[in-house]
Amino acid sequence: MKQAIVFLSLACAALAVQAAKPGAAPIVPPMVTIPAGSFAMGSSEPRIGDGSHNPGERPVHTVTVPSFRMAKYETTVGQFRQFVAATGHKTQAQCWQYDRAEGIKLADTAWDAPVHAPTEFHPALCVTWEDANAYVAWLSQQTGRRFRLPSEAEWEYAARAGSTSKYPSGDAPERLCEVANMKDRRFRAAAKRDFGLDMLVTDCDDVAEYTSVVGMYQPNAFGLHDVMGNVAEWVADCQHPDYEGAPIDGSAWTRGCETEGDYFITRGGSYSSSRQVLRSAARGHGGRTNASSLGEGFRIAEDIGACTAKACAVPDAGFVAALARAQDQERDRRSLAAQ
Repeated sequence: MKQAIVFLSLACAALAVQAAKPGAAPIVPPMVTIPAGSFAMGSSEPRIGDGSHNPGERPVHTVTVPSFRMAKYETTVGQFRQFVAATGHKTQAQCWQYDRAEGIKLADTAWDAPVHAPTEFHPALCVTWEDANAYVAWLSQQTGRRFRLPSEAEWEYAARAGSTSKYPSGDAPERLCEVANMKDRRFRAAAKRDFGLDMLVTDCDDVAEYTSVVGMYQPNAFGLHDVMGNVAEWVADCQHPDYEGAPIDGSAWTRGCETEGDYFITRGGSYSSSRQVLRSAARGHGGRTNASSLGEGFRIAEDIGACTAKACAVPDAGFVAALARAQDQERDRRSLAAQ
């Protein structure tokens, strides 16, 4: 992808987070405490474009979610690299990606290929549901805390942050580029240039061609960045055809998974997603071992009761400072791109 050329020239050594030395403390990212509450999960709105309904989002049902913590940002390349270096974890050797000749193909590239990981502060992608669960298990073991993937209900509750609109930013699709890295005008130009693909997009500009450094868009009311776009986020739940029989206590729906095959839910859409997928209620899915640069990543959650000490609210200071510098550099790049 052209992304590698665009971003690698910007990822100077001063900003790169090097793979952690053996024995180094694991990076604990900034976590946001999500307050307890109830919300209406799902949607009965007609599908954008053809007016049909989205059966997978029905019936709309009330869910009560206990308080929990959720990462402020999507898990980054640098965080995932530290896990792989510490454990020797083996990811899939191939990853789905765009291709000029075939449109989309399974290529011999993994999460750490420069094309997928232009800087250490981009979101990790080309990671499977199993990879994401292995990461949170390792981070929990290293810290003594109970990190995990969020449930689908927790994810939608946190993404909505009290809103009832179609998108977290409201009902106007043109405002999506303020809060999300998505399939916009800039993505369309890049996809046409790099792969010969001409796609219908939302008429706005998020100033990123493919994935972006995390935290570059406006946060939602809970303080979470990139809940829509950038990378679609794995959650703990397996796929079910609709919400009939879904839990109403905020827990993950992990019963009956075998009847739907080995598929798990993704939420939030990615840099290559249309506005239909960036609705708060929209659901995606992928196979347990599916790796894609189109593109699945993840964000971690944590049980409140597992860590009540004040220190648990303090993120890794080095990570926060380095990310802030990376974000400043990305803002400079965007300013130049806008000229």
